[in-house]
Amino acid sequence: MVEGSDDDEAMAEFFALLALEAGEAIMRVFDRDPHARSKSDASPVCDADLFGEEVILKGLARQASKLPIVAEELCSMGVIPALDGGDFILVDALDGTKEFLARRDAFTVNIALIRGGAPVAGVVYAPARKTLFLGGRRARSSLAAPGERRLPAPQDWRELHARPMPKRDAVAVLSRSHRDAESRDFLAGLPVGSEVSTGSSLKFCMIAAGEADIYPRFGRTMEWDIAAGDAVLRRAGGLVADILGKPVTYGKASDEFANEPFFAWGDPHAAEAYARKRASGTGDAC
Repeated sequence: MVEGSDDDEAMAEFFALLALEAGEAIMRVFDRDPHARSKSDASPVCDADLFGEEVILKGLARQASKLPIVAEELCSMGVIPALDGGDFILVDALDGTKEFLARRDAFTVNIALIRGGAPVAGVVYAPARKTLFLGGRRARSSLAAPGERRLPAPQDWRELHARPMPKRDAVAVLSRSHRDAESRDFLAGLPVGSEVSTGSSLKFCMIAAGEADIYPRFGRTMEWDIAAGDAVLRRAGGLVADILGKPVTYGKASDEFANEPFFAWGDPHAAEAYARKRASGTGDAC
């Protein structure tokens, strides 16, 4: 596990406060008509997406105004900043809009700082569960109610550590809304004993907490969907890799910030083993 810097920690804590504030705005919509509609790509959007993003953007404008911001709803309206290879911020104010509209609690607020193509600080906040995940110097989690103006006290945080891939009965976590045959085929080559379905970037956080081992995703995702969860998982000792076993990179403006298929691993050694087996075309992945 590679620890982050003090600056990364400070930025992650700043993001956490913004996420708590955005979570309050989102939860005000939860029990009323969210005015759901479809964007041009047919994905859903509602008032909670817009209200949460507005809170985050205002907060970033006050304290991180020099950094370009790539935010989901702004991008959907054609507002895309020019990136020059320096640091930038990815924002998904409501990851798991389908979960939110179904009145389930597996939706999150995601904010991440990208440096050199990698997420170096990030926060994932599940306001309906009052659970905050932070990746800065290290990965940690705590309970925190939406709208809190202070972060939890030091003794209320739990450090997160991903676990080695079990030789049997590994736990795979899958998207509730996006199942596919490719994921099934991939998991058939791993020592998976059970599967858990959930929404949003909570899948990365489960792996970071040592509660699951692998999350494969072959369908289309965007950088803002995964960067914050990736930040938490990396600081917990895990890895989000492409099909060649290389860490996923960010800032792909020429691809409209779309991701290729990826795998979130709790155990980087398992990722290396899978990449070797895939390259050789022989045997099981692990």
